[in-house]
Amino acid sequence: MRALVVDDSRAMRTLLGRMLRDMGYEVQEASNGLQGLERLKQTGKPDLALVDWNMPEMDGLEFVRALRSEQAYDGLVVMMVTTETETEQVAKALNAGANEYVMKPFTPEIIQEKLRMLGMAGP
Repeated sequence: MRALVVDDSRAMRTLLGRMLRDMGYEVQEASNGLQGLERLKQTGKPDLALVDWNMPEMDGLEFVRALRSEQAYDGLVVMMVTTETETEQVAKALNAGANEYVMKPFTPEIIQEKLRMLGMAGP
């Protein structure tokens, strides 16, 4: 199983990457949406993408919309992992094509539970 973590915080990429590797994922990282799209072009479609909302150059919502406009990324499970907590923002992300939404701060158990709900708890 392969995952892409898109977040402008190096610490958050490291934390999420470690959690996913512990679950058996091979992890790629990107620091914003544009870099995330480049990484996808280089490495192909992963099984899962964990995406922050607030990032420079291309934010998470724009990234999700870009993914969902490309047939090549159909079936890619996208989970927003963000500080955006307003119901309206959650709805906006889900309407754009995110499969799930996790609010920061979170625990590893929350991430694992959401992945289990999505059938993505790892190999």
